[in-house]
Amino acid sequence: MTTPSFDPPVFNPFDPAFRANPHPSYDALREHDPVHQAPGGLVVLTRYDDVATVLRSNDFSRDIEKSAKPVDSPISQRQRERRSTGSKSILNLDPPDHTRLRRLVSKSFTPSAIEPLRAVTQRFVDEALHAAEQRVRDGGTFELIDDIAFPVPFLVISSMLGMPTTRADELREWSKVLTQTLEPTVSLDDLDRADRAFEGLIPFLNEVIADRRKNLGSDMLSALIAAEEAGDKMTTTELVTFVVLLYVAGHETTVNLIGNSVLALLRSPDQLAWAREHGLDSNSVDELLRFDGPVQHTVRVPLKPVQFRVGERVIDVAAGERVLTSLGAASHDPSVFDEPHRLNLRRANANKHLGFAAGIHYCLGSSLAKMETQVSIDSLLRRFSRIDLAGEPQWRDRLTIRGVDRLELAVAR
Repeated sequence: MTTPSFDPPVFNPFDPAFRANPHPSYDALREHDPVHQAPGGLVVLTRYDDVATVLRSNDFSRDIEKSAKPVDSPISQRQRERRSTGSKSILNLDPPDHTRLRRLVSKSFTPSAIEPLRAVTQRFVDEALHAAEQRVRDGGTFELIDDIAFPVPFLVISSMLGMPTTRADELREWSKVLTQTLEPTVSLDDLDRADRAFEGLIPFLNEVIADRRKNLGSDMLSALIAAEEAGDKMTTTELVTFVVLLYVAGHETTVNLIGNSVLALLRSPDQLAWAREHGLDSNSVDELLRFDGPVQHTVRVPLKPVQFRVGERVIDVAAGERVLTSLGAASHDPSVFDEPHRLNLRRANANKHLGFAAGIHYCLGSSLAKMETQVSIDSLLRRFSRIDLAGEPQWRDRLTIRGVDRLELAVAR
């Protein structure tokens, strides 16, 4: 008897099937090759325990430019040149620089600081839903991303910072262009477009910050300008970089969380019915994040040689290698989550998901994103007794940030 041949799993995020649904690939890697050494030296982790350990370990760096072995390519060279001319985002810093900036800004993102924004968020959601409903009555369509998922987080973060909203279309386009630079598929053309986006965005932010320094208010931007911890303040460059992060990383991920969550509920009628009856709470939003969170992976770099064990095998990873921690795969690990591919809003351990990462880089805006998602979806379900998909969802062509780009709905009172 011949032994059936077995093709080892391969991590290929460029495969259209992976783009449509990455979980079959994640499952195969987790089962057969959970510490996968991909071409080019990238080590891909898909087991929950491995991912969580790396994210929480001080032996791994987030400052890839500083800690990783350099990649000899025109794109990598261009990225290094771009980063050397500005301030690094808090996302890409290690202690003590990360500790300093996180301390300065964290007070603005605690659950108690976010809760007063619930009423403001509710007003923005109600206004957006009213406008969408009116368009439907006039014969138009209801498209979730343009009508709700984008405008609400944008208006909320603008309100928090006291930023003008007159350039919403430009800011949305800048945001799309800049988030593309987070993707492993980034090209030189993408970097050129990002540079042009910065040429429009940075002068705008500098102007707003300069005016706010003269006229401090009660908004978050004023608080950040005035923030002082142990005699330390944020520089203008650090302020600009942080505001860009809020508009780009924070805002974009919330847009995708709302879109992905509504789609997940519509594809799970029993859970949609439960949400209608009970409303979403913090745990059910955690489950939506676990089920299809917007951030699929993040990269860490070991500062010293590390080992991973797979059965009897020990896999060595050298210092400076890039380690991709798959958040999406970890949050569907059956050793941690029963029936991981089933949405269950009452899941007892939903808050163990890694959709917000873990450790010192746990998402600063997690409370804000969860609150906006809860208010947006609860309000949508209260307003319309019937919500159906009107056509197939369209997904953004991204690998790092996974999200629905267009989701047309048929709704009725």
